[in-house]
Amino acid sequence: MDGRHRTLATRLARSPLHPGEHVARKRDIARVIAARYLSRAGSEAAFFVGVWGKAAFSFQATAIQIATLMFVLSVVSILGSVISGVLVDRYGPRRVLIGAEILFVPASLAIALATDLGSLTVLVAFWGFVGAPVMTAGASFAPFLAGDNEDELRKMNSWIESAGSAAFITGPALGSLIVHYANVDWVFFADAATSLIAAVLVARTRLTYPKRDKGHSSAFGEFRDGIRTAYRARSLRFYVLAGTVVWLGFGAFGALEPLFYRDVVKTGIEAIGYVNSVFGVGILAGALLLQRLPKKIVSARALTVTVMLTGLCSIAYVGTSNIRIVVIGAALWGFVIGVMEPLLRTLLHRDSPKGMVGRITGTAMVHRQAGELLPLAFAPWLAATFGVQLTLIGGAMTVTVIAVLALFEASAIDRIAGTSASTDVEVSTLLAADEPISPNR
Repeated sequence: MDGRHRTLATRLARSPLHPGEHVARKRDIARVIAARYLSRAGSEAAFFVGVWGKAAFSFQATAIQIATLMFVLSVVSILGSVISGVLVDRYGPRRVLIGAEILFVPASLAIALATDLGSLTVLVAFWGFVGAPVMTAGASFAPFLAGDNEDELRKMNSWIESAGSAAFITGPALGSLIVHYANVDWVFFADAATSLIAAVLVARTRLTYPKRDKGHSSAFGEFRDGIRTAYRARSLRFYVLAGTVVWLGFGAFGALEPLFYRDVVKTGIEAIGYVNSVFGVGILAGALLLQRLPKKIVSARALTVTVMLTGLCSIAYVGTSNIRIVVIGAALWGFVIGVMEPLLRTLLHRDSPKGMVGRITGTAMVHRQAGELLPLAFAPWLAATFGVQLTLIGGAMTVTVIAVLALFEASAIDRIAGTSASTDVEVSTLLAADEPISPNR
């Protein structure tokens, strides 16, 4: 009898929620996942099909004009992300998401009223700035739902990130369908509608607010420590720079990809959305494959090979004007990115000193953002001289050559690491932040 009572007590301790509370909690989780999906799906449709389509096809923008638009959008998105992180820590993700979504609705609707490229750039800047808290808050719910339960935290993060990845896949195609049956301006109305629905979904969500840590050094000091550690450690420096090379190659696409469809492939706005959805499917497939590969794949050489393949696959993507081959190239390119990004993060986590993982990862993200921004300064002039297609091919070839030359250093790093370093490492899963170009991460 006592044994049964002890067993019952143990079960109650492990399951403190009543049946009704369990149901309510499941509803809260479902609301957050749905809100994350809707927010990002609408924004992906608005970015790839709406913003790019309106700039390149409605206003016939040049490479310099699109580069300026992308630079402004990237800068305000970074600034908005920094501010929103502070707001989430202070007020919680629910309040931040609701407030940001309310501001996001008029911001999205206003873009539909843009009459020229100048007004479009200004309106997109406001859209990107208020959209950053939407993405940050939407991705920050897991600790507020799981509390101190680490297993639950991993599950929540996985579900929320999966919703974000699903939105990256379906959002652009949704935008293309809207353009097909209506016009490009209706994409922004859909974006506003999904924002309102997301705000309503999370309004009744109950959250657990974790205690805030105190006594840390300044944010700038921690950032400086991360950069110093990353550059002093041979392996970490290699991983960070390998990722930077890939994103330098990607940066040119921010300015030139819509022009590639307009001037080289000679398609309409819809093709941008459909092909980017195919690209998203490739990313997901690559990430799923990485989880099933042997642990020995976690190596500097494997990372370098994936960097090389990103260059080769992007050549397959932009090296033709045949839309069928473009689609195949997009799928292959996305597949390699889906393997490379989680592999890069796994290596960073494996080799980072204890207590430094966040700062090292942050250093890699800063390099990524800089890599996406830097090509915007010179890609338009290269395109004006050599053409859009040759500029994109040249960037891809540069990435490939650098990766080939780096194989010797990668082999040396693997020899230093030895075989034991990767036998028990937990391979990272795909994160929404892994998807390139889009500001909606």
